[in-house]
Amino acid sequence: MSNVAEARLEQVGNGLAAVTEGWFVVSAREVPWVERDGFGKRGRFELDGRLAAGTEYEPVHFEQLGITLAVLQPGEPNGYYHGEAGQEDFLVLSGECIAVVEDEERHLRQWDFLHCPPWTRHIMIGAGDGPCVVLMTGARVEGGIVYPVSDIAARHAASVETETDSPHEAYAHVGHWRPAVEKPEL
Repeated sequence: MSNVAEARLEQVGNGLAAVTEGWFVVSAREVPWVERDGFGKRGRFELDGRLAAGTEYEPVHFEQLGITLAVLQPGEPNGYYHGEAGQEDFLVLSGECIAVVEDEERHLRQWDFLHCPPWTRHIMIGAGDGPCVVLMTGARVEGGIVYPVSDIAARHAASVETETDSPHEAYAHVGHWRPAVEKPEL
């Protein structure tokens, strides 16, 4: 028999977040949302360091699995083309996007699923005539990340100019994720 406690949810920034360890239920409409110019919006289900900054709370980190909801407008990538040590998976919940995977473009629509084993180089770019909502998951493992240069991803403003294994270097010129001014309509 398990005795895992229910986490306490509190208003943190622009949404509800678990401020203690444990199980919880929360609507994606209520979680904190962040944005970064040109990279869409993200709903965060865990209170990471970015969301906990400036609060009295310590980050509540999911140890084994990262999970994020991304909303991308047409032409917006969810980041820079990269490969990393952990498995990542993507499920398109609504809209359309382009996945650049191993320097090949694939058009994805609602309910399409993309599986990326460790070190698969990839990125998602909003497409179509409206927003695309993507459920993004990834294994939390040690081993790093690489941002290679990709001509295909660059056509979508989704490639670094110089290969790096540093997220800080890759995104240095675009600023940090910040609380979203407005949450997307879901």
